[in-house]
Amino acid sequence: PMTESYTYHSPTPTILLETQKPCILGVDEAGRGPVLGPMCFGVAYCAISEYEELIDEEYKDSKKLDEKKRELLLQRIINNQDNIGWGVRSLSPQDISTMTIRDKINLNVQSHSSTIQLIRDVIITGVNIKKIYVDTVGPPEKYRNLLAAQFPQQEIIVEKAADDKFPIVSAASICAKVTRDHILRDWSFIEENLTDPDLYKYGSGYPNEKTRLWLERNVYPNLLGFYPSIVRWHWKPARQILYNKG
Repeated sequence: PMTESYTYHSPTPTILLETQKPCILGVDEAGRGPVLGPMCFGVAYCAISEYEELIDEEYKDSKKLDEKKRELLLQRIINNQDNIGWGVRSLSPQDISTMTIRDKINLNVQSHSSTIQLIRDVIITGVNIKKIYVDTVGPPEKYRNLLAAQFPQQEIIVEKAADDKFPIVSAASICAKVTRDHILRDWSFIEENLTDPDLYKYGSGYPNEKTRLWLERNVYPNLLGFYPSIVRWHWKPARQILYNKG
C-alpha cells in the first residue's frame, strides 16, 4: 500500500561520473488531475553528446502513447542504465490532500518542490548536469526564474508542452506515467472494512462517471465520511459526495 510519498532513483550511470560529460536532464509529471492515486514526477538524464542516439523521436508525450508503447520505452531506458539515469517522486493521495488543506500548499507549489528535489538529487550524485528542460507548471518565465535561483550553474528551459517538444522531457514523462499506472493498478488497500464487490474497478482515477460511481459506493457513511486512502479526499468530486453522504 502507498501510505506515504517516496522517491526512487535508478543507479547513477558510472560512465557519467567518471567522464564528467556534460549532461541534459528532463522533468515532467503525471496524474495531476485524477481524484484517485498518486501524482508522480519523473526525471531522466544522459550525456548531451549521446542524447539524440539514446532518446530518439519515438519518445513522445506519454499521453499520446498507448500503455504498451510506454512500457516498451521505459524498458529501453532501464536496459540502457549504463548511459541513462532516471527517477520518480511519487506523492501519495493522502499527502496531496493534507498538504493542500492543512498546510495550505497548493498543487503548483507541490509540483515545484518535487521537481526541485529530483533535480537536486541528481546533481548531488556528481553528474555534470548542464541543461535542464522542464514542462511548465504555471507561468513558464516565473517557473524558470524559480529554478534558475536554485540551479544557477545550469541552463534552464521551461516551456509549455515541453513533453511534446523535447524527447528528454518525454522520457521523464514516460517514467512518471508508467510508475503511476503501476501503483494504481497494483494498489493494496490498507482498510479492512471495504465491502464493494467491484473495489478494483475504479479505472484511471480521472473524475468520470465510472470513478464517480466508485466514490459513491466507497464513501464511509459515518461521522466524517472517510474514503479509502487511494482517494484524494479534498478533490471536488470526492468532497461533493462527502457532503451529500458523509
